[in-house]
Amino acid sequence: MRPTVRDYLQLHFIVLIFGFTAILGRLVTIPALSLVFWRTGLATLGMWAFLRWQKQAKPQQPIPVVKLLLTGTLVAAHWLLFFGSARVSNVSVCLAGMSTGSLWTAVVEPLFTRRRISPIEIFLGLLVMAGLYLIFLFEFDHALGLAMSVTAAFLSALFSVFNSMFSRQVEPRLITAYEMTGAWISTAVFLPLYYGVLAPEEPVAILPQGWDWLWVVVLAGVCTVYAYAAFVRLFQTFTAFVMNLTVNLEPIYGILLAFFIFGDAEKMTTGFYAGASLILGAVLLYPVLSRWSNRRAKETINP
Repeated sequence: MRPTVRDYLQLHFIVLIFGFTAILGRLVTIPALSLVFWRTGLATLGMWAFLRWQKQAKPQQPIPVVKLLLTGTLVAAHWLLFFGSARVSNVSVCLAGMSTGSLWTAVVEPLFTRRRISPIEIFLGLLVMAGLYLIFLFEFDHALGLAMSVTAAFLSALFSVFNSMFSRQVEPRLITAYEMTGAWISTAVFLPLYYGVLAPEEPVAILPQGWDWLWVVVLAGVCTVYAYAAFVRLFQTFTAFVMNLTVNLEPIYGILLAFFIFGDAEKMTTGFYAGASLILGAVLLYPVLSRWSNRRAKETINP
């Protein structure tokens, strides 16, 4: 399916919402694990209620339920690292680390789809890594947060490739419903393990307090039920690499929003912004290099 202007606009709007997600993660006061528990739980209820209201037709093909639930576990781990990174560092560093998703996708996608590795994708992925190196060089005190967000980006690339394959046989809203269910189940199982075994000295803080409820509902409703489902639907139009390359704009959108909301707390060094500029350059270069590559391929076939 050829993407339309509306598809591109929706994709960028969703990426803007993704950028705002890290800000909401900073505003919520409960631990990242509890936040993911409530976000996935409310999103699961919302998705299944929506599908019931829509009277979702019975799928014509069998649904790989187990695979979707396990993919949901990857989503939960991704969000734990994502929100954890924003807590131990700041929103800007968290979102910058997430920009490595395009490089991870360029490596992972061919392994599962048997598509040839694209030199252009590898080049752009390395350009993103160069930007990340600049950020790391000038923001070494945020190394832990950066490492967590880079790992979250790898998990994001992994489940994005899986969703790209799932979307060919399963309706996107069903994919979201099953994956949110898997994410909630895995988080619910891990919650007592964390507080009872891994961190017994840490005070138990599960219930949101005050404004937390509003931020959690926005995370579940807008940033998950709407954004995640719409994002999965766009895999029917765009490749996983294009999707993740566009997601590299998430730090740009998010950093601007964070600076507007948190002010000097998000002010970074010149090296950080130089690295972020390299990342943005990779995103803008992709359609140019892609068209050039396709034109050369046609000229080779039809000289």
